[in-house]
Amino acid sequence: MIKKLVLVFIAVFTISSYAQEGTASPYSFYGIGSLKFKGTVENRSMGGLSIYTDSIHINLQNPASYAGKNLEVLNNESRPVKFTVGGSSSKLNLKSDSGSEKASASTFDYLALSVPMGKFGFGFGLLPFTSVGYKLEAIDGSGNLSDRFRGQGGINKAFFGLGYQINDEFSVGVDFQYNFGNIQNSTIAFAYDGDGALTQYQSRESNRSDLSGVNFNFGVSYKKMLNEKLELVSGLTYMPESNLASKNQRSISTITISSSTGQEFVTNTIDADLEALGLMETDLVMPSKYAIGVGIGEPRKWFVGTEYTSQKTSNFSNKLYTRTGTTYEDASTISLGGFYIPQYNSFTSYFKRAVYRAGLHFEKTGLNIENESINEFGMSFGVGLPVGSFFSNANLGFEFGKRGTTNSNLIQENFINFQISLSLNDRWFNKRKYD
Repeated sequence: MIKKLVLVFIAVFTISSYAQEGTASPYSFYGIGSLKFKGTVENRSMGGLSIYTDSIHINLQNPASYAGKNLEVLNNESRPVKFTVGGSSSKLNLKSDSGSEKASASTFDYLALSVPMGKFGFGFGLLPFTSVGYKLEAIDGSGNLSDRFRGQGGINKAFFGLGYQINDEFSVGVDFQYNFGNIQNSTIAFAYDGDGALTQYQSRESNRSDLSGVNFNFGVSYKKMLNEKLELVSGLTYMPESNLASKNQRSISTITISSSTGQEFVTNTIDADLEALGLMETDLVMPSKYAIGVGIGEPRKWFVGTEYTSQKTSNFSNKLYTRTGTTYEDASTISLGGFYIPQYNSFTSYFKRAVYRAGLHFEKTGLNIENESINEFGMSFGVGLPVGSFFSNANLGFEFGKRGTTNSNLIQENFINFQISLSLNDRWFNKRKYD
């Protein structure tokens, strides 16, 4: 027990130290940033499937997974306590009609614990939900730098969930989620004199929004043996629409910029009167979302499934910022994936006990810029390697794909993501037996 907790804390410290920026995507410029959490490493390695649940991995997308059947190796008396911690690193190749750039980002992805309590089970944890991290520049018709955009921050999510096992086939659950964080951005408008030379002073607008709010996520899981070998697995989750309260600040500064270092020096600053504009405190609508999926497989051997996710992104609104040429449409994702275990109880081969995962997904992000829908396609692979005892494992994931388009002077992201997690199990509650 102590050794496993120490291992978790070491992993958290290492990932947090390494994770400097959550994203480098230019598309985090819009809305509340790029969606950061897309499931555990195990889920993402199967194309993002959230329908599969078992007794030794935490499923952070469906709270019904906190409950479940007891393990036969524990005499059907209990399930293990489950820990998980994960992080990822991304490499981006940004391509447009005018050129290309490379960027990278790394981040802590999640930390969670799930504890069984008879037919109940509860889970809690912390994870980044969205991330903002962009550095963009606009060029005018004369080839001069006209605007520079910078952004950072994001929204984090702390959650507490409860699941209940109705019978051997059916379980339900609910997550209470508290969202919090801040988003900061700045825009510099460059000015030139009659000879086309950059003037001494430039204008910078700076914004900060401190965000908070609560929402719920409901989940259902249904599993049924069709015969002695084949098992049907299905799941459903639903997140109702909610609001984020946003406390906003805005300032306008006159600055000078060092020609050698690019450092910005403030000459004077004026705070904007957002209260008079009715923008000091605003509400952001967080759209409703549901996911439904089904799959089939042989327990502890193989599984393949598909899932459809839909989000009412067209209802998203943010009164503080308006982007010309930008609209929101309903988002959706189609995922397909599964896993294969050569021989889960092999004593002769370590790699026969490993879990090999693969999947793909197609996502319509809901963002529309200059009448171009921003879509994403990705393929993923992963492996779960047994570590220690009691079904603990280390999970490695690899994902590559593309997001966006070069049409209408937009940017296409070609990405490669690497993910790593620890999924640790232990038994806290032992039933005493007397002769």
